[in-house]
Amino acid sequence: MLPSRERLEQLFDKPYGETAPTEDQWRAFYAEGVHFIDPTQEKQGLKAYLEAQEGLVKRCDDVMLKPAAVAIEGDVAFVEWTLGLKIRGIEFVYPGVSRLHFDGQGLIDDHRDYFDFVGPTFGPVPLLGPFVRWMYKRFVS
Repeated sequence: MLPSRERLEQLFDKPYGETAPTEDQWRAFYAEGVHFIDPTQEKQGLKAYLEAQEGLVKRCDDVMLKPAAVAIEGDVAFVEWTLGLKIRGIEFVYPGVSRLHFDGQGLIDDHRDYFDFVGPTFGPVPLLGPFVRWMYKRFVS
C-alpha cells in the first residue's frame, strides 16, 4: 500500500530547529535497495542513502524542509518542496521536486531530486554571486 499524501507531507516536513528523522523513520518509507540521485550525488542502497542524509545534517548548522504540493499517480509520487540550509550564518534556499517510485510493498525504491544547485549555492556569495547571475543570463536570455 502506498503512503498517503499526508504521510508524504510529513516525510518532507522538517522545520528549522527540529531533529532530523531517525533511521527507523527513514526505514518506514524506503526500500533496502533504494536508488537515490540528485544534482550533487547518486547513492545505491538504504545504508548509503542514510549516510548521505546524515552527512548533510552534520555539515549544516540547521536544515529545513517544507512540502508544498504532492501528486500521486499509480506507483509514482511527486513532492514539491523548499529546502533550507543554514551554514556559518548564511541561509541557502533550494526550491525543488522529488520524484518517488514505490515498490510492491509501498516503499520508495527510486528517489530523484530535481533542483538548481548552482544558483542558490553560489548566488549569495560575494564576487561569485554576480558572476553566476551573469552566466545564467547568458544561457537564458
